[in-house]
Amino acid sequence: MGARATFQPIAVDQGPVVLDLDNTLIRTNVLHELTLAYLKGNPLRLFHLALWLARGKAHLKDQLSRRVTLDTDLLPVNEEVVAYAREQKALGRRVILATAAESLIARRIARRFDFITEVVGTENGVNLLGEAKALRLADMFPDGFLYVGDSAPDLHVWAVSKSAVVVSESQRFARKVGRIATVERHVRTGDAGRAMLKLMRPHQWAKNALVFAPLVLDGQATSLAAWTAAAIAFFALSFLASATYAINDLFDLQDDRAHWTKKNRPIASGALPIARAMVLSGALLLAAFALAALGNALTFTLILLYGVLTISYSLALKRQPVTDAFVLAALFTLRIGIGIAAVGATPSPWLLVFSMFLFGSLSLAKRYTEIARMKDAGRAKVAGRGYVAEDAALVLAMGLASGLAAIVIMVLYLIEDAFAAGFYVQPAFLWSFPPILFLWIGRVWLLCARGELHDDPVAFAIRDRTSIVMGAGMGLMFLGAVTGLSF
Repeated sequence: MGARATFQPIAVDQGPVVLDLDNTLIRTNVLHELTLAYLKGNPLRLFHLALWLARGKAHLKDQLSRRVTLDTDLLPVNEEVVAYAREQKALGRRVILATAAESLIARRIARRFDFITEVVGTENGVNLLGEAKALRLADMFPDGFLYVGDSAPDLHVWAVSKSAVVVSESQRFARKVGRIATVERHVRTGDAGRAMLKLMRPHQWAKNALVFAPLVLDGQATSLAAWTAAAIAFFALSFLASATYAINDLFDLQDDRAHWTKKNRPIASGALPIARAMVLSGALLLAAFALAALGNALTFTLILLYGVLTISYSLALKRQPVTDAFVLAALFTLRIGIGIAAVGATPSPWLLVFSMFLFGSLSLAKRYTEIARMKDAGRAKVAGRGYVAEDAALVLAMGLASGLAAIVIMVLYLIEDAFAAGFYVQPAFLWSFPPILFLWIGRVWLLCARGELHDDPVAFAIRDRTSIVMGAGMGLMFLGAVTGLSF
C-alpha cells in the first residue's frame, strides 16, 4: 500500500460522495473474484463464461452471482478510502456506492460499511460502467457530486462530477483526471511491480538448485557445457515455478484470506490485481517452456511433467491428505531428475529414493505446522487442505519416520555403493553425513513440536544459521571425499 493520504474536509455543498467499488473501496475486482471462484470448481466452465459473455457483460455478472458465493467479509479493503468516506459522512454528506458489480453482491459488501447510505449496481441487463454510470449519477444528482474512482471508464463519470478523488498508483493518470475534473485527493495504491516480484517468490528458486546436484555427483563439475545445460534447466524450472505460484494463489484466493500469513500475499491482500497476475503467469509459462525447448527432448518432457504435476497439485491434489506431501516430495525429486536429464548424468536410484524420503519428511513438517496453528486458533480444519485437528499425531509420526528412513537410505548407500564407486578418493568422509542429517532432521521436528517452525522447512533452512553451518560442514566433508584433502 502507498503512503497514507491526509484527508482534508471538503465543503458539504459539493453534494454527496459517490464511491466506486472495484479497486477503490475494496482492493480487488468483484467480477474477477467471481470468475476465479467459478473456474476453481471446474476449469472447463470457461465455455460457460464465453456463452454468457456473448449475451453481454451484465448477463455474465448475473449468472456468476447466482452460482458463486463469495465471502465478502474477507475481501481486502482500501483503508485510506474508508477513512476518507467516514470523515465525509461525519461532515454530514451522503455516501453512495455506485458500482459495475452486480447489485445484490454490492449490497452484501456495503453492509460491512456503516457510512454507506445507498447502493447502485449492475441490474436489469444494464452494466453500470463508464457512460452508463455517468448518465445514471448525473440523473440522480443533478446538483453535482464528488466521485471516488480508479480507472479509465471512470473518466466518463468524472466528466459530469463536481470534483474527484483518484485511487491509483499512477501520477500520470491523476493528472489526466485533473484535466476534466477538480482533483481533491490522489490516494496512491501500492507498487504493482514490487507486488509482481513478491508473487514470483524468487527466494523459492533456491529449491531449483537441486538440478545442479547430478552435475557435481557425476563428476562433471569442470564441464562448461554441463553447467550451461543445468543453468538453462534451472531458469526454466524457476520461471515455471513462479508461474505455478501465481496460478496457485489465484485459485487459493479465498482460502489464503482466511490464513494467518497467506492473507498478506499480493493477490489475497489486493496489492496485485487479479488481471495482472493472470497475465504474469501466462508470460512466465511461455518463458519457461521457451527455455526448456533449448535443452534435449527428455529435459523438456520432464519439465512439462513438472508443470502438469504442480498445477494438478494446486487445483486438486493439495486437498488430499498425505497425498499432498507425497506429491511435494515427488516434485523435489523431479528437480533432480531434470538435472540428470539436462547434463546426461548416470541416474542414481539411491539419490532419487533418498530425495523422496527426505523431502517427504519436510513436506509433512510443513503440514504439521499448519495443523498445530489451526488448533491454536480454535479451528477444526485447515483451510484449503484436507487435514483436521485429529491428524496431527499421524502427520508427526509419518514425518519423523520418513526423515529417519532417509538417513537409513544414506547409510545403505555408504555401505553398498559409495566405497565401490571410483568417484570418491576418500569416501570415509561421507560417514559424517548421517549424523549431521540426523541432527538437522531432529532440529526441524523439534521446532515443529514446539510450534517454533513458522515457515516452509526448506525456506527455513536457507535462513537458519544452525542449518547453514550444518550444510557447510556437509559441503566440506563432500569436498574431502572427492579430493582426498584433509581439514
